[in-house]
Amino acid sequence: MTLRVALRSVLVAFTLLAGTAPARADDISVFSSVAMRAVVEELAPRFERETGHRVVTTFGLAAALKGRIESGESYDLAILTPAQIDDLIAKTKATGPRAVIARTGLGLMVKAGAPKLDVGTVEAFKQTLLSAKSLTFVPAGASGVAFLATAKQLGIAQAVEAKTKAGASGDEVNANVTTGVAEIAILPVSEILPVKGAALGAVFPADVQTYIVMAGAVSPKASQAARDFLARLTAGSSDALITAKGMERIKP
Repeated sequence: MTLRVALRSVLVAFTLLAGTAPARADDISVFSSVAMRAVVEELAPRFERETGHRVVTTFGLAAALKGRIESGESYDLAILTPAQIDDLIAKTKATGPRAVIARTGLGLMVKAGAPKLDVGTVEAFKQTLLSAKSLTFVPAGASGVAFLATAKQLGIAQAVEAKTKAGASGDEVNANVTTGVAEIAILPVSEILPVKGAALGAVFPADVQTYIVMAGAVSPKASQAARDFLARLTAGSSDALITAKGMERIKP
């Protein structure tokens, strides 16, 4: 009788444990623009601890990641610009609706210890760029395209191009500044803040600021875990993290 009671207790305990155990753990393949890297790298470990799922990240230029998805490379969650996400949805390479996550403005990165830059007015911003010995940015990146448009608007495109040491990636641009190859880098603020050996010299003046918006969508074959991670990125519980990493939510 005692043995029967003991076995019944074990069975009940096992049943209770099974009922509270998390669902099967999944690997979530995330293709993300570097603009979201600081946020994803901090949020992912928290999500993994809470859910048991594993977040496997691939960071790069948004356009390059989109090309990899279009070529058929497997992924679960894409974090790119809204236009790129919309195009992937239109091509049935992603499942809508897309979720806008946050935006980040453009800034000027300098080597750690360098003085802050004068950008108090648009004219001061213009003179800061003209007086810089050298500039660096990623021409093919969203921030590089936006900056060149701004330089053209200010009438300094040729002067800027003449002193530019272009980078193929954000990491290369970072290295150009931290090693002294270039004096100022143009990048999204969210990409500047985490760079060791560098500092945010200034943020673009409001009148010429351009925001890089990040949005997400899952692949047609994505698991619920991927949808849950995207939901975590957009949840109010992540607002403080978004702000701390140099980004901001877009108000409706």
